[in-house]
Amino acid sequence: MTLKTDILFRPFDHKGLSLKNRIVMAPMTRGMSPDGIPTDDVAGYYERRAEGEVGLILSEGTVIDRPASRNMPTIPFFHGEALEAWTKVIDKVHAAGGKMGPQIWHTGATQAGEWEPDVPVESPSGLRGPDMPRGAEMSEADIHATIAAFAQAAKDAKDRGFDVAELHGAHGYLIDEFFWAETNKRTDEWGGDTIEARSRFAVEVVKAVRAAVGPDFPIILRLSQWKEADFTAKLAATPEEMERWLMPLVEAGVDILHCSQRRFWEPEFPEIDGENGLNFAGWAKKITGVPTISVGSVGLSSDFTTAFAGQGAEASALDKLVTRMEAGEFDLIAVGRALLSDPAWAAKVKRGAFSELKGFDASALAELV
Repeated sequence: MTLKTDILFRPFDHKGLSLKNRIVMAPMTRGMSPDGIPTDDVAGYYERRAEGEVGLILSEGTVIDRPASRNMPTIPFFHGEALEAWTKVIDKVHAAGGKMGPQIWHTGATQAGEWEPDVPVESPSGLRGPDMPRGAEMSEADIHATIAAFAQAAKDAKDRGFDVAELHGAHGYLIDEFFWAETNKRTDEWGGDTIEARSRFAVEVVKAVRAAVGPDFPIILRLSQWKEADFTAKLAATPEEMERWLMPLVEAGVDILHCSQRRFWEPEFPEIDGENGLNFAGWAKKITGVPTISVGSVGLSSDFTTAFAGQGAEASALDKLVTRMEAGEFDLIAVGRALLSDPAWAAKVKRGAFSELKGFDASALAELV
């Protein structure tokens, strides 16, 4: 019996974001923008995903105008000269019938290799993980300048014609370093013993972004429980704690929550609703009432950690995805490595050409397919 994937190709409309289907290209760092400027090859890479029927493209992480906002030298800027290059990208995506938003980012104290910026990295408490010192604790002035830089980047996205902006608040990067008790040891108003207190920085970022872009431009916030320094970390151990974490962010102006987990089919709180219970995106939607994007190993046989070891992954069935979306657990699904290797992935799924779906080959990390 052929799997019916109609649910993936129903239109989505929320807060001025109108998409032809429910498939999102997940942000994936490519590191192929010399001097922080996206090349024509980068523009073509996103254009091909628009041509391949992706409903919404979220760019690789693009960094704000701060001295040490990136942890690799070829991560693209979203300020200065880079904005002209990003205008070329969005124009190509729109011409191909796609919608797109930049993921706006500050990498905080994370480390991605041997490269070091020529100024100290910044983070809430000079930590990249539990007892893992790196860089400098941000001053009050640093914090306010960083909030303003996030807002400016979002305004630039709107002004350049992007359809949405996503703030990266996941995976142990700067915003997430404020959330996490292991990296936020501050005793001032930017820290605290509760997730609500440690969320103040993110809330102020969202408020500033909302003020900069106005009431009608959609804002997505990407969140995760796991961190780059600890895959088992939990910011919210219960639904009640998740409510105290997420509701202030939604009230500040977030329209859609992008809920990152390693495997989308895994339940967030199995002790409450069982092994087939709601995933992170499902609980976030239930708690806040806003639309959610789920993500995590969609269409592949293993999670993203294997890619770091140079391993590939086989294509896998989509029945779990279809079942969960038909149940209304979440609204959109982000596809990462499968789309990185195959720009036509969504188009193939749409016409039921499942035998043509490719797995993930780690060699794709080194090129713009």
